Amino acid sequence: MLDNKLKKLQSDWLDEATISAMQVKMSSGELSAEELTFMYIDTISYRNKNINAVLELNPQAVQIARALDVERREKGIRSLLHGIPILLKDNMGTRDMMHTSCGSLALKDFYAAEDSFLVKKLRDAGAIILGKTNMTEWANFMSDRMTNGWSSRGGQVNNPYGLFDVGGSSSGAAAGIAANMAAVAIGTETTGSILNPSAQNSLVGIKPTVGTISRTGVMPLSYTQDTPGPMARTVHDAAITFSLLIGTDPEDPVTAEASRLEGIDWTSVLDSRALEGVRLGVARTIFEREASTERLNLFDAALKELEAAGAVIIDDVELGTMENDLGYNVLLYEFKATLNAYLGKTPATNAIRTLSDIINFNNEHAEETLKFGQVMLEKVERTSGTLTERAYIEALLRNRHLAGDIALGKALDEHAIQALVFPQDHGCSFGAAAGFPSVTVPAAYSEAGEPFGITFSGKAFTEPELIGYAYAFEQRVNARKKP
Repeated sequence: MLDNKLKKLQSDWLDEATISAMQVKMSSGELSAEELTFMYIDTISYRNKNINAVLELNPQAVQIARALDVERREKGIRSLLHGIPILLKDNMGTRDMMHTSCGSLALKDFYAAEDSFLVKKLRDAGAIILGKTNMTEWANFMSDRMTNGWSSRGGQVNNPYGLFDVGGSSSGAAAGIAANMAAVAIGTETTGSILNPSAQNSLVGIKPTVGTISRTGVMPLSYTQDTPGPMARTVHDAAITFSLLIGTDPEDPVTAEASRLEGIDWTSVLDSRALEGVRLGVARTIFEREASTERLNLFDAALKELEAAGAVIIDDVELGTMENDLGYNVLLYEFKATLNAYLGKTPATNAIRTLSDIINFNNEHAEETLKFGQVMLEKVERTSGTLTERAYIEALLRNRHLAGDIALGKALDEHAIQALVFPQDHGCSFGAAAGFPSVTVPAAYSEAGEPFGITFSGKAFTEPELIGYAYAFEQRVNARKKP
């Protein structure tokens, strides 16, 4: 039970507290990392039962926090994440007492042998890995009928704002941070899985250029599209976290260019005037038939705010392709190859070593695991797993060309546009296929109270610019309200 001091801090201050505010209190001695961790654990104990965002807590979290408090007193802080509790999506390997299951009951007893590269980065920065979050099972590639946020291991994640879609597949990460169960979370995206739940839970989500953050040790879906990224309540918190995750990893060759974003002064990126004179494109054909009238009106209101902040809006930009043109063949073929490689290298004590093992386990425990079936897993299993199929090669080449060279290349160049802006996570397939970055930021709420966000998308390694645009918009509209 929390003492009176912590109860008051929890009641009056903890919700919506920023990383900087936490550091101020810890630096002054008013609060310790151990006390901060206890407050979050207590918050999870009574909020999580309704939201179902957190799968399990790190049994060592309090002890780690205590050790970091000693280090703070004796040596100072390692970074702005020193002593800050963070949640991880349940597909990130941790060499500790927590499982890594990708939401699957088949892997409920699996412990990763090593920390994933990004977890090592977080630990080196002094962050406290507080727990693992529920997610849409197998990153929403198990069934074409599965609801966002459901997994056989964890059940259904609920949106803390009400009976709305919680978003997928980093659902628990989003809901947990929206409900103030930790300072920040790390999600992963293949196609929209950071941007969508962030928008649905009134969060800032950074989907980086593929290769800025290593995927080593993260349960995979796609060699070419997977990327981890931060999810936070403010742009500043997301930017702090993102900056500390960037790094070159010899085991993940795509990170060879990560150094392009190292050494940046991220505080200078956070400029409330960053939108002045910036040309932003709006590709209405991508979303106008799918978005509701209410969301279109909210988006138009957001565009007016962008203009008021100094941006130049170039409307009705044609991207030369549609999201449906990209299809999902790349994922269909890469999933078996990536997953079997991951599972095949796990310790011998893990009985689940292939995608076929997962399918068989689910069939043997159908009542618990097949609420929505596994048609996608079965379709993936029918591929060779060797990536030699002509359909895969054609899809990979086509998608890279359509998304990178055309939609996020030629179309931007022809109009001298710095970035595209979309409602919610529309357009996410382009950044996914091209490996390019996007940042989503809270913008408004529907009449019923459902969160609404806008997303900035640009070319590779334009994260500093996109984060700047999101920050300037955030500072102007200050849209986020806690659930």
